[in-house]
This record gives sequence, C-alpha cells and structure tokens, in this order.
Amino acid sequence: MQTKASLPLIGAPVATIIGGTGFIGTAIVEAFARSGWRVLVTTRTLRHARHLLPLGDVGQIDTIRADVRAPESLMRAVAAADVVVNLAGILREGQQRYADVHVAGAGHVAKACQDAGVRALIHFSALGADLASPSAYGRTKAEGEAAVLAGFKTAAIVRPSAVFGADDDFTQRFARLMAGTPVMPVVAADSHWQPVYVGDVADAVVELAVRMRDEPVAGGTYELGGPETLTMRALLQLVADTSQQSVRFIDMPLSGARMLTWLPGAPVSSDELAMLSAGSVVSGHHPGLEALGVAATPMVAVASQWLDRYRPGGRFAA
Repeated sequence: MQTKASLPLIGAPVATIIGGTGFIGTAIVEAFARSGWRVLVTTRTLRHARHLLPLGDVGQIDTIRADVRAPESLMRAVAAADVVVNLAGILREGQQRYADVHVAGAGHVAKACQDAGVRALIHFSALGADLASPSAYGRTKAEGEAAVLAGFKTAAIVRPSAVFGADDDFTQRFARLMAGTPVMPVVAADSHWQPVYVGDVADAVVELAVRMRDEPVAGGTYELGGPETLTMRALLQLVADTSQQSVRFIDMPLSGARMLTWLPGAPVSSDELAMLSAGSVVSGHHPGLEALGVAATPMVAVASQWLDRYRPGGRFAA
C-alpha cells in the first residue's frame, strides 16, 4: 500500500495560487494538494507562507516571491502552471490601493497567464462586484473582472459571498466583540447575507480547475453562496448562540454609523459601511456550488468547531 509521503509528483498537474497565504488561500492550497496537484504559491513575503508547506507531501507545495503590482515578477510564477488561481485582493485601502491590486494587478496576472500559455485562469472577485456599486471595493472588483477577461478571454470569474471557517476574520471578529460587551450595536441590521463555508469554496475551485484543465473553454462566472440567507442581525444572533454568549443587540441607524467612520481608528471605514449596507447574496443569474458538485455547508453545522473558544469561561467551561 502506497503511503501519503510516497505519492508520485512527477507528471502531476501544477496549480499556481497568486496570493495564497491567507485564510481562503490556505484552504485552496490544501484542497489542491489533497487532490494530487503540485502547488506553487506566490507571496510578497516568503515567511508568511511557511504554514502552507506541511499541508502536502514533501516537495508538493512550494513558494515563490511575486507581487501582482510588479508584472515581471509574475512570469516565473506562472511559467509551469496548468491552472492559475488569482486571490490577490484587499478589504481596506492603506499603503495598497484598490486600483493597484484589484484592477491593474488583475490585468497583470491575466497577461502573464496569456503570455505563458497557461491553460486556465480562475480569478477571485466578490458578490456585489458592480461598476455601479456604492463601495469602491465593489466597483474595483468589477473593473478587475473586465481587466482579466480583456487579457485572458476564457478565464473563470468566482464571486464568493462572505466566507466563514476556522481561521476567518468574519464570524470570529463578531465573537470577539461580543465577548467584551453585554450590548452590541448592529450596523446594517436588515442587510442580507449568504455566507459560504471556506471548505466548500476550496472544493469548488479544485473542481473548476479540473474541468478547465481537461477541456479549455470559457470559464464563465460562478456565484458562491451558502445554503441560507440571513439578515446581519440574524447572523450575529447565530454567532452569539453558537458561542453561548448573552448579548443584547441594538440596531444602529446608518447616520450614526457614518459618524463613527470619521473617528480615528474607526472599526469600520466608510467604504466598508457601504459594503455592509449592500449585503452579499447570490443573484441567481450564474451557476454556483451545486453546478460544481459541491453541497453547501450550513454555518450552524460547523461553526462550533471554532466559536467554542469564545464561550464564557472558555471552551471547556461547564
């Protein structure tokens, strides 16, 4: 019987994951490795990718320094790839700007893939990507999609809703806030969300990569949402119930939330407030998880695995 450590890697397909060191990227890297692919992960800082190496066999996962804002750095990263997955993106502007990463960077990746003869490109966008979006994040995500398709016409566009999982900064940010207060204001309480499990997203990407590698055709657009739609208020209540925290939620008017965005060190920026108000629900106009053979995981089925740590008294409290 062949052991995991002796699985042959010679001749295995190669996936290059652009910006694969974060929460979603880590799950995707692991899913590709589990499926027998060789994986090359780009990062601007190599030490940030050390946690990825044990996710596969010896030599199955490697890292390389590259930056989507520097086109010349991308060519070596994609040169041997059968499939490229571009995850590069930012949630809030600082030293990095949306236009540089979401738009120009996406175009650089597409051109590098086209020039290198890569068979398939999967580009991560977001639900709510729209040139008319009230948020700069949503507008630049839409501009990035256009830049990708202009440079690599058969690319697949993946638009996930808010992604949850054991290492997320979504459910756990809420749980941390609840742990410090008996009363919690809720911004955009009636906005609607369709959060999707990170493991489902990773499985869907690998399936899409296999299909596009075996039969290079136009990838199309996929909207990835979970099995249920929740208001922000209901989502926070689910987090509170799962972590067994007793919190009173108070809806905050948008006018009050807008005032908070002007404070130094504000917990939410004006652009993030616009995103929160818009919510994140699939449109129904594009295929989703089911089309890729993935059954959507309800948040309530798995969230206790990582939210238990926020229980009053700790995970092992009576």
